[in-house]
Amino acid sequence: DRLIAVNIKGVFVATQEAVRHLGDGGRIIMIGSVNSDLVPFPGGSVYALTKAAVAGFTRGLARDLGPRGITVNNIQPGPVDTEMNPADGPFAEGLKKTLAIQRYGQADEIAGMVSYLASAEASFITGASLKIDGGFTA
Repeated sequence: DRLIAVNIKGVFVATQEAVRHLGDGGRIIMIGSVNSDLVPFPGGSVYALTKAAVAGFTRGLARDLGPRGITVNNIQPGPVDTEMNPADGPFAEGLKKTLAIQRYGQADEIAGMVSYLASAEASFITGASLKIDGGFTA
């Protein structure tokens, strides 16, 4: 219930409120997960469900808001070094072996993709789920 409340309902409610204040030509950028497409471990079904919902919401919302010139995109990170998933944590060594680039991503690498999608150069990208995963799903 908590995963669904935070990862689906939280995204829905926050987006609904943001749209009320967003002008034409604005940007909505979701943060999903590669686990919406690939679940390489047991026990990840509900998490994958929530992230797949974000990807589907992104596509539908892109259609709904496209007439206003608002783009809606979803970034799907792979393993990123965070407090919840540290690059030196208990699962890290095994997980790194599954990556084409055998290291965890860094927060600034994800931020770079967010920055690009927020820019004028990305004004024709909408409804996309873009993986930034070090080749985890390659």
